[in-house]
Amino acid sequence: MGKIIAVFNQKGGVGKTTTTVNVSAGLAELGCRVLTVDTDPQGNTTSGLGISKNELEKTIYNVLLGQVDINRVTLDTPMKNLELIPANMDLAGAEIELLDIPKREYLLKNIIKDMKEEYDYIFIDCPPAVNILTLNALTAADSVLVPIQCEYYALEGLTHLISTIRLVQQKLNSNLYIEGIVFTMYDARTNLSLQVVEEVKKHFSRQIYTTLIPRNVRLGEAPSHGLPIMMYDEKSKGAESYRLLVEEILERKEA
Repeated sequence: MGKIIAVFNQKGGVGKTTTTVNVSAGLAELGCRVLTVDTDPQGNTTSGLGISKNELEKTIYNVLLGQVDINRVTLDTPMKNLELIPANMDLAGAEIELLDIPKREYLLKNIIKDMKEEYDYIFIDCPPAVNILTLNALTAADSVLVPIQCEYYALEGLTHLISTIRLVQQKLNSNLYIEGIVFTMYDARTNLSLQVVEEVKKHFSRQIYTTLIPRNVRLGEAPSHGLPIMMYDEKSKGAESYRLLVEEILERKEA
């Protein structure tokens, strides 16, 4: 049975979508069957996997509203073994349209629970906010993968994030746990990046991945080409780092 992992940080610009796309692609590259679910109205995961989000007729939005079966919106991506349930700006209206639906926080869980048999991993890219879409993702997930940018306010943001996860555990999904914390945009030339890593380690040492995702030009270019970094530049430092992160994720699963 597959595992559902929500990629979540309520702060934007921390490499959440980049991590979703490239961890999904890295696992697919190794032969795992992977499904990525985009629940962010910005649709960056969708475009980052080569799908033109503005030309889509049906997305996860229509699935959540019960207008279409999830299998009707599941798309192939440029990466073998990796499929996508896309999103676009239509999803921005979901917050209001789902308001009167009973147990609305469980919609996504009920929709994708049967798909766990079809995939080894299902990744959910969450919006950079705590809203009904994020709550749906965290309620559906087995675990949470947390990307953190190596910057001054990282620890403060992480404290708020942990509080959100604990609240979800208490109210909606008691089995939810932290898959791991990954540092992104690491710059070895600055003392700040190292200080942030060391400070977070003091509080969350067991959950932190050893792999550090560096600032990398090729990693930043890949989304504009609609490709994971493994396909855009397989020998770049970004590709190497995400492959190492994937290895860590697999090792933890086997442990």
